[in-house]
Amino acid sequence: MQEHFHFTTDPAKLQKQYAAIFCFVSAQLSLIQMYLHRRNRHLVKQEDEVVMAVHLLGKLLGFSSERAWHRFVTGNLFTNGSFLERSRYNRRCRALGFAIKWIRHELAKRGQHHAYAVVDSLPLPLCHPARMQRVKRFRGIADMGYCASKKQWYYGFKLHLQVTNQGLAMGYVVTESSCHDVKAAETVMTQIPHPYNFGDKGYISHALREKLYEEHQAAFWTPSRHNQKHGPSKAWEEWIRKKRKVIETVFSILVDQYRITDIRANSMAGFEVALDGILLAYSLVTLGLVER
Repeated sequence: MQEHFHFTTDPAKLQKQYAAIFCFVSAQLSLIQMYLHRRNRHLVKQEDEVVMAVHLLGKLLGFSSERAWHRFVTGNLFTNGSFLERSRYNRRCRALGFAIKWIRHELAKRGQHHAYAVVDSLPLPLCHPARMQRVKRFRGIADMGYCASKKQWYYGFKLHLQVTNQGLAMGYVVTESSCHDVKAAETVMTQIPHPYNFGDKGYISHALREKLYEEHQAAFWTPSRHNQKHGPSKAWEEWIRKKRKVIETVFSILVDQYRITDIRANSMAGFEVALDGILLAYSLVTLGLVER
């Protein structure tokens, strides 16, 4: 299915995207080069900037298969055979996981200057519902949870994400799918604290709201439930609903264009590198640093 990229992707646009990512990554890696220790560095076939730029470009184009992406790279970007073999490329990407996470975090800090932030969760299923009882992938780490929006059970993880009103991803946490949103809310919103935050009904907690305000000076608003005695006005509910709409759009983009729910990694290191790569590629496009 991924082979159609070979025929429909504009070579000039592809080179432009790669060049933009490479220039940005090169400038950022120069700031943390002292922390990227490696033996026999003078023998590497490709520099860290090249490997990271290729990894981010693959996430930008929506590739979920590392095999298909490596085939695409060797057939379109590095046709002279100078690129790494697939297994070594994957190991280099995992070794650069710290750098990818650091760069994404530095970009996310720009969201502190945006008007407000919204927090919500997204299911990350690892298999079809029919295989939940016998799946072995991430057994003991992932578990089964219920997706209220789709009204079905699934096996996998849950992504808790905070985005700004301009769609920039800030803090995030990945938990087992059975984890309640309230338990992860504080961790998500305190990674890069924003003074004004919104959530849905799943985040209703008086203790959480007080703790965020007292310890982090962060205000947190949620809609009310129907059985609450003292609920706000309908105008207030509609206002919050409009504010929260941005995160639904972000989730739709991450699922449809970046295929965040189709990560095929079989190790936690590979899964984390793929997820951070998707969020970083999305952030670059959101900030206008790379053309989609």
